[in-house]
Amino acid sequence: MNFENRHKAIRYAGVAAVVAAAALLGGYFLLSSNSNVEQATAQDSGQTETDEGEQAEADSNMKPNIVLVHGAWADGSSWGKVIPILEGAGHRVIAVQLPLHSLADDVDTVKRAVALVGGPTILVGHSYGGFVITNAAYNNENVAGLVYVAAFAPDEGQSLSDFVDVAQLPKGLLVPDSAGFLYINSTQFMQAFAQDVNSTEAGIMATVQKPIHQSIFTQKSGPPAWKHLPTWYQVSNNDRMIPPDAERQFVKQMNATMISVDASHASTVSHPTEIAQLILNATEAAMQKSTVR
Repeated sequence: MNFENRHKAIRYAGVAAVVAAAALLGGYFLLSSNSNVEQATAQDSGQTETDEGEQAEADSNMKPNIVLVHGAWADGSSWGKVIPILEGAGHRVIAVQLPLHSLADDVDTVKRAVALVGGPTILVGHSYGGFVITNAAYNNENVAGLVYVAAFAPDEGQSLSDFVDVAQLPKGLLVPDSAGFLYINSTQFMQAFAQDVNSTEAGIMATVQKPIHQSIFTQKSGPPAWKHLPTWYQVSNNDRMIPPDAERQFVKQMNATMISVDASHASTVSHPTEIAQLILNATEAAMQKSTVR
């Protein structure tokens, strides 16, 4: 082989070696890349499963929100002793302020509060507030349960006048203003509404009371949410605003879980611990139901 042919052979051999090396390296990088992709995919899959598992656990451990609804002749501050107990147990709590101008306005107020916090939410109503939550929770997917505290729980077509005969109330108890809003006479407030509350506190309650428009007494309830949701009820054995026997009748018609407390109508103020525990019992039942689902 002459020098020129030998030079060509060496050059071709060198090129072949480079090509072979490139092929080997390309194969290595391809395998390495595939391996990295498979590893990354496996990690992503594992992370997704972990995220989904953590989300499922978080969902099952999510504590229900609580929306508190006062009644007539009260305001959101009537829950003042109950709220710290509920918040201390880890719940988000809103105490709405009802306009008390009409049933429709009050129902809309509660619906907005529920929409704000989302679900699951436990609605709690005291006195006329029970009338409101009965309507606000109907077909509301965010509501998981209802708690009635010495409250009205009407069926469809019923009004407050079906349960309270204003004409039979003690003379001078209700004082109307020029626009038709009714106050409880401040001199009779404690004995009628809060006889087991200390006089200073009862006096403040009388001063801050929100009057209810008299037209609400004849406004009729729509379909009741309690026919489709679990319910709890606190009966005030010494209630002078709603007869205790009427409260027990509400319990019976709803098949509600009941507790009885030797309290006035203002049980949220005089017995906050018992009221808070009843609400917490409702939230625990809602959490268990959510976990089963």
